[in-house]
Amino acid sequence: MPDSRANTGGTEAPDHAARRAVMALCGEARPEELRRALAQLGATRDSDDLVEDLRPPETGLVMTRGRIGGDGRPFNLGEATVTRAAVRLPGGETGFAYHLGRDRAKARLAATLDALWQVRERRAAVEAALAPVAARRAQERAAQARRIAATRVNFFTMARGED
Repeated sequence: MPDSRANTGGTEAPDHAARRAVMALCGEARPEELRRALAQLGATRDSDDLVEDLRPPETGLVMTRGRIGGDGRPFNLGEATVTRAAVRLPGGETGFAYHLGRDRAKARLAATLDALWQVRERRAAVEAALAPVAARRAQERAAQARRIAATRVNFFTMARGED
């Protein structure tokens, strides 16, 4: 069986790219959206006992880096608060989550969803449960793009003042 982490020809393995997308979506989700997704998947408070904490949710700091002009020399921009969690399901699937902020419950919920996504039979259900989050984020991105487009100036269409 080929390793799904293998990077062949400069492209990610399909499973790896799909998992990355689900993890990113969990990171952008609100805690109540993650709870709704888990409830839709049949997870209850009782099933929380079945999820083993490999690394209990913990909060710490990471150094953020920037680059002068976007591609120049790197520099330390500052620290950001990050919360992470790692869980294991009874079947052995391991889920991880990192997100900006201090919400430990959100990190555990996202890690649980990541672990559930790794169960092949549940992937479609996890993705369907997270579909409302994807729709909300798409609407937010479109609204932001409209706000930015309203302030765009096209200098090539402006008169130069020369006749």
